[in-house]
Amino acid sequence: MRIKQLLVLARRDHAEAMRVAAGLTISGHAVRLVFMTKMVTDSAENREQAETLELCDIEPETTVAGEDLAFLDSAALSLALLKADDIVML
Repeated sequence: MRIKQLLVLARRDHAEAMRVAAGLTISGHAVRLVFMTKMVTDSAENREQAETLELCDIEPETTVAGEDLAFLDSAALSLALLKADDIVML
């Protein structure tokens, strides 16, 4: 079985996107998670899901300036989209 390169774009619901990204690793796929449109809020639910991401070795990225995460500009995001076998948007 070929390992798929999956890209999860978190546009509306960051906590749900984190859950989905972690769940996609169960099948052994490589998963990237990119937070978009707004900063990730500091909530109990988001902190819990962030711990799950750590267990799954997913290092989230962002397109939102000012976040304490790896920043993707429009060119880097375009490249991530091109490299992905499948894209999930939440």
